[in-house]
Amino acid sequence: MPDLTSRAGVLPAATATAVRDLAAAAEAHDGVAPLSEQPLLWLTGGGPDVVHLLAGDPAAPDGYAQVDLRDPALATAEVVVHPDARRRGTGTALLDAALAATRARGGAAVSVWAHGDVAPARALATSRGLPVVRELWQMALDPLVTPDPDAAPLAAGVTVRPFEPGRDEDAWVAVNARAFAQHPEQGRLTRADLEAREAEPWFDPEGFLLAEEGSTLLGFGWTKVAEPAEGEIYALGVDPAAQGRRLGPALTARMLAHLAERGVPRVVLYTEGDNAPAIRVYRAAGFERSAVDVVYRVG
Repeated sequence: MPDLTSRAGVLPAATATAVRDLAAAAEAHDGVAPLSEQPLLWLTGGGPDVVHLLAGDPAAPDGYAQVDLRDPALATAEVVVHPDARRRGTGTALLDAALAATRARGGAAVSVWAHGDVAPARALATSRGLPVVRELWQMALDPLVTPDPDAAPLAAGVTVRPFEPGRDEDAWVAVNARAFAQHPEQGRLTRADLEAREAEPWFDPEGFLLAEEGSTLLGFGWTKVAEPAEGEIYALGVDPAAQGRRLGPALTARMLAHLAERGVPRVVLYTEGDNAPAIRVYRAAGFERSAVDVVYRVG
């Protein structure tokens, strides 16, 4: 079994770079990124409840796991093993260590992401008898067709404007928390998490749309363009108090119009596999499922 190193909080810059290199090698081999955006941000920006597990030499690790223990009862982890180090017990050791870290904080189990549901992750899960407890769908609109602006009108009294950094953070965090109260990741985003994304090179406030009635924020539609060939509906949220006013379709149409203006040929989004209302909105806009991430329960 490989030697494991555990560290909470922030990784040294050189170690963080080594983890990014490890993730890049796995992505090149598997065709899908093994670590999502938040764990990558937490390599150098994590708090004391973020635990990093490194297999082998921290300067060039064979494997890595990150465990989010902000709420041990909802502990989640993401794991990556270098293609050249697989089938040597590295993945098993990282899963066991992630579970041990969770139990040390009082949690009973840890939910582990498998992005793309790739064969190595399925094989490891099958060998341990791990159940799938959640699915995250990727849906794609390919090619992007600019929507008819009259097809999804705004409700009377509602206006849409771009996000203003330095002004809208607190209102957005509050509405996002209510809109995603049942979502274990999105609903827990803090102002610091938002500001970390504002510092990313892809951030564009013109593509971050806020729906308001007077000065009250009702919902938002956030787009992302990280590469020229693909745009993303990054987040779509509506305050529960504003449900039933067709804000979802209206914001979706305006986000697609913005992305069309940016010239991207394809748009993707991510949504929970059991979120039937959201899937109906996206399918009505032309999206179809294109990939799936799964979550396994370890414990």
